[in-house]
Amino acid sequence: MGNGTSIGKVRGLGAAHHGPHHWLVQRFTAIGNVVLMSWLLVSLIMLGDYGYGNVVKWLSQPLSATAMILLVFSLFWHARLGLQVLIEDYIHDAGSKFAAISALNLATIGGGAFGIFSVATLAFGGNA
Repeated sequence: MGNGTSIGKVRGLGAAHHGPHHWLVQRFTAIGNVVLMSWLLVSLIMLGDYGYGNVVKWLSQPLSATAMILLVFSLFWHARLGLQVLIEDYIHDAGSKFAAISALNLATIGGGAFGIFSVATLAFGGNA
């Protein structure tokens, strides 16, 4: 199989096949972010009045609430994927890498959940 060198130990094992999936999901979330952010910008431009009552009324519409929740989800997922690559590339100690990825997961899940619940609260329980 090998002669004890680093390349000899991995020769013939094949690819792990995890990289293409991660890369593809990153690209899909990027496309989703462009589409949803374009929708948000156009919607905000067309909104006109940015008063609390008007924004809650706009966000109470099912299409607006759904698109905003999808935007929050896509943004946090995309950020998590990109920051995970940075952590994996630049943190070499296994314990520090595990701690950083765990903190990243907690922060992105917590931030995404807060964003989604905030949109849902405004959309379904906001007082205009």
